[in-house]
Amino acid sequence: MTSTNHEIASRLRAAADLLEQQGASPFRINAYRRAAGTIDNLKQDLRELVEHAGLGGLEELPGIGAGIAAAILEMLASGRWTQLERLRGSADPVALFTTLPGIGRDLAQRIHDSLGVETLEALEAAAHDGRLAAVAGFGPRRLQAVRASLATALGRLRGRSLPPATLSPEVADLLAVDAEYRAKARAGTLKHIAPRRFNPTGEAWLPVMHAERKPLHFTALYSNTARAHELGKTRDWVVIYYYDGDHVEGQCTVVTETSGQLKGRRVIRGREPECLEYHAALAPHHGAA
Repeated sequence: MTSTNHEIASRLRAAADLLEQQGASPFRINAYRRAAGTIDNLKQDLRELVEHAGLGGLEELPGIGAGIAAAILEMLASGRWTQLERLRGSADPVALFTTLPGIGRDLAQRIHDSLGVETLEALEAAAHDGRLAAVAGFGPRRLQAVRASLATALGRLRGRSLPPATLSPEVADLLAVDAEYRAKARAGTLKHIAPRRFNPTGEAWLPVMHAERKPLHFTALYSNTARAHELGKTRDWVVIYYYDGDHVEGQCTVVTETSGQLKGRRVIRGREPECLEYHAALAPHHGAA
């Protein structure tokens, strides 16, 4: 096994171990261990495989679907795996974005706070769908430069583009996961991790919860962004990551609304109209949430 393959297989096993320690479903745990076993038995270097056959070449390997293929691509392109870093509490998307020419730490922080993206793949999607252009500090010239940098970083290894994420969990499921997470966090029954960012004492203060609402799997954590700390919302804003059967990832943030018709209600950012319908339907039976 090549050193590249060994490193990626080791990271997949490390993620499986952390998921097991944190109480995730056996399905997710075993999927990463199976993928690691496949890579252990692979004679060809993964980087060479992807350069010649693209992501399709990865997805043809036993036990490696679209989500794990994307994870391998991220490791090959950047040397990092955001999901593993998140489970360890060491994720720092701001530092990752500063590796791109033309993006300093302040701008990287603004990207993360405004868009919530954490990976180069997610940043590339935002650069092409109009979201990045709406972030303060991005004119046409800088936007084009970032697109070119991302194409260089990802394009050589991609072979073909990942299909757009089609995950869209039900509002009821996301709010149920949010409610379960906050209740268990208050009760002190969840595993805690020590985030590296904004945590000078190294305290393990951040509760993490894994849950399942078929057909999706969920991971929930309080937000540890600069904006959440600035506004005192680190015990209110909840970031929920969700995964389908192929381990393709999506994410959203749930907050307590501070104004308008939904004031005081839990709301999924970007899905406010659906949340309004959801809470309105519950109101006659349950009153204020």
